[in-house]
Amino acid sequence: MSGPDHKAPPRPSAVSMIKPRQRVAIVKGQDVSRYTDFYHSVLIAPWWLFFLGLVAFFVVINVIFALLYLADPNALAHAQRGNFWDAFLFSVQTIGSVNYTAFVPQTIYANVIVSIEAFFGILTIALFTGIIFARFSRPFARIVFSNKAVIIPFDGMPTLMFRSANQRGNSIVDAEVRIYFAWQQTTREGIVMRRFEEMKPARQKSSLFVLSWTIMHQIDRSSPLYGITIDQMYERQVEIVVMLSGLDETLADRVYARYSYGPDAIVMGEKFVDVISVDGHGRRVVDLTRFHDTEPLRPSA
Repeated sequence: MSGPDHKAPPRPSAVSMIKPRQRVAIVKGQDVSRYTDFYHSVLIAPWWLFFLGLVAFFVVINVIFALLYLADPNALAHAQRGNFWDAFLFSVQTIGSVNYTAFVPQTIYANVIVSIEAFFGILTIALFTGIIFARFSRPFARIVFSNKAVIIPFDGMPTLMFRSANQRGNSIVDAEVRIYFAWQQTTREGIVMRRFEEMKPARQKSSLFVLSWTIMHQIDRSSPLYGITIDQMYERQVEIVVMLSGLDETLADRVYARYSYGPDAIVMGEKFVDVISVDGHGRRVVDLTRFHDTEPLRPSA
């Protein structure tokens, strides 16, 4: 490994393949089933887009029914003849089961459309309720990872360290971490492949993950990091992928979190600032405001 004063070459880091809550890649040539997987698309959409989609769906449906009412000039009593706004408002009140409307269907055609819209309204409310509940009930971890990893001596061995913390402040039971070394390899035949090799952490499981967890990997001869320099990390497009899972005791469900470190996020010769302290009442406190901070490693006496 290179020394503390080594500066990374002026080249961009490898493009990350693993980013939290993002699509990992652009895939071409997929069949049309990707566009029919409506439920999955709704679950992964951001909240602003989700509610915008609900509003757009609601407006479009009511426009369609309003046009159906306008097809019969005598469909609605007390409505202005051919007035789209009156027909639209009647559609909104019908699909929402609102009882204060002054408009009344007065033809057989209008009553048939009202019956269809009332049934469709029941289905729409059930659909919206189910989708919103599914989004709210999805278990997800609020685990934060340090935005950099450090390499420092630990028990006489160079060790890769990064840390994680549970932002909820509750307990994650039987937490387990897995670390993978990803790199770009070109075979003798010129075939470029993305390779993954598991890296063994010093402690892979934590029976009770509550505060902060410093995850360590010893760089010995069996480690894929052994003897590799920062320059070589850039050349091989190295990425250290972290996956953490455990049972959230509040949700009573398993949660997952992932993060990745490229060569530009690996710092040598620095250690993490201590973020755990004890307050006046004897309670442990985790200061996440300094969670990502590092400081130069002082040479041992």
